[in-house]
Amino acid sequence: MLKMKRISECYEVKVFTDAGDYFGDIEEAVLTQTKIYGWRVRATKASFLSKVLGSAKGVIVPHQLVKAMGDIMIISKSAVPSYSEEEGQDAADADAD
Repeated sequence: MLKMKRISECYEVKVFTDAGDYFGDIEEAVLTQTKIYGWRVRATKASFLSKVLGSAKGVIVPHQLVKAMGDIMIISKSAVPSYSEEEGQDAADADAD
């Protein structure tokens, strides 16, 4: 059964990837004339997104990558920018040189 939800009820909902990583919190819905185009997700201190983005405040996740929505939102892992601890360390080392 399809449950309807108001967009205003979705603000501050926690976003997780389908792999179980905490991604961030919904800040805003991006709308076209008749449908939801995407979701602006804010990077919080404890989120995986804040590690990847650094100083950026968030990203827009296309609505096609949303797998489920209820008390939390689950998005596809493909929405996550590629990042590894080694890449982050290599970039920090290059900046130091």
